[in-house]
Amino acid sequence: MERTLVILKPCTLQRGLVGEILKRFEQKGLHLTGLKMMQLTDELLDEHYAHLSGRSFFQQVKDSMMATPVIVCCYEGVNAVEVVRSLVGATNGRNALPGTIRGDYSMSSQENVVHASDSVENAQIELARFFNPKEICAWEPIAAPFFYANDEI
Repeated sequence: MERTLVILKPCTLQRGLVGEILKRFEQKGLHLTGLKMMQLTDELLDEHYAHLSGRSFFQQVKDSMMATPVIVCCYEGVNAVEVVRSLVGATNGRNALPGTIRGDYSMSSQENVVHASDSVENAQIELARFFNPKEICAWEPIAAPFFYANDEI
């Protein structure tokens, strides 16, 4: 099984959408193996968004991500990274298709409800950044056979 990181951004908390968003991943069949609330720091965001550090909006992104605590999640499933990215939709909420999380709940490229890992490699790096190994719980949902065929898991 593959694991991926999802961060429910401050706008999600402010708008009271946490339960709705978690429900979407759960209903799809991904299972939650890590969940915590945390206040992001400037240093952690410098590391997480290092690829944006030269962009004019970098400080704005960091300020937005520190506005309130965030909910950090680890989801597990077959092709979890790809599945989560499909559920989340395009980065800019105005371009995200209806039925995706951003398409249904976002009108912004920054206040776009969630962060989701964009590759298996980045998911591993990001999960290690936000969780220590003891905070991720390996467990097998009894409903797994109803989400996958025998040869898929």
